[in-house]
Amino acid sequence: MRPSHMQSGVIAALVSLCLWATPVCAQEAIAQFGAPTTSGTALVVRSTTDIAILAPALTAFVAANPRIGITYEQWGSNALYADGLAACEGTEASADVVISSGVHQMVDLVNRACASPYASPFAATLPAARKWRDELWGITQEAAVTIYNTALVPAEDAPQTRFALLDLMRRQSDHYRGRIATYDVERSGLGFLFAFMDSQEATTFGGLLEGFSRVDAVATCCSAEIIKGVQRGDYLIAYNVLGSYVASVPHENLGVIYPKDYTLFLSRALMIPKAAAHKEQAAQFLDFLLSPEGQGILAQSNLVQHLDTDASPLPQSAQRYIPIDLTLLVAMDQHRRASFVAKWRATFGAGAR
Repeated sequence: MRPSHMQSGVIAALVSLCLWATPVCAQEAIAQFGAPTTSGTALVVRSTTDIAILAPALTAFVAANPRIGITYEQWGSNALYADGLAACEGTEASADVVISSGVHQMVDLVNRACASPYASPFAATLPAARKWRDELWGITQEAAVTIYNTALVPAEDAPQTRFALLDLMRRQSDHYRGRIATYDVERSGLGFLFAFMDSQEATTFGGLLEGFSRVDAVATCCSAEIIKGVQRGDYLIAYNVLGSYVASVPHENLGVIYPKDYTLFLSRALMIPKAAAHKEQAAQFLDFLLSPEGQGILAQSNLVQHLDTDASPLPQSAQRYIPIDLTLLVAMDQHRRASFVAKWRATFGAGAR
């Protein structure tokens, strides 16, 4: 399939679907930003971030660096992790930059010596929870939210906490049967991470699984699909949805809740693979994203969210940041994962889509 033209001028973006089903060729879309000269660099960036959402930052980077073009490949998190492992082992060509919301998977890749180290003043300014070993950096700050259809869910039913969601599923199980959605942890690395962090963080997690089972909740993939489902009214409520994606769509009938008991925050992790062909330019790209200009552009795209303002009050005590460090390897332990997935299957059964 020939890629279609998206933009003209300095930046041209091309999008095409991948027609192969193997894990290594599993990119969902491809876009081209910039047109480097014959003596320039074509930087390969593989990421779980939707092209449209990251496009403003990519556009600004190539505009400021006309000798660098970007081939941007959008992947699912599980496929991107498999590709990272294959590139690390030398069985597949490596990207120059890898960015993933499956942060636990990225920590595992770094722990397997698949990354190149880099240090800079921009990277040094990151909080400790958003960087690890000068090999992994959190470039965003995004909340996991609950969303609901405001036209179909009464305001008094909108669950402001997990306890309220539990109560709602007990009181009105028939009304919400088959109408509550969340990520499928087997298909979505991000969904697994959010659910696993809930299991570590909340005393309500067991009750949530019980409640999801009671109302025949739907486990599905992915963010855009879930959000559209709530907007259409296919689902009335969706739990643990990535807030940055919610903020990027119209809100005529979409309510957003930052749970008051606690709200998880994720930083998408960026890695420069050890086999990257253009490490210097990859480092330039990282510094741009971490610079005040880059962070400002990411904030405009809702990829950097601050919820301690008067407009979006959420006390610090309710903000839980997923750290980029060795503790996330617990989520990669095969025995723990198998046990966790078994409980998930028991909860959702045939409801997973």
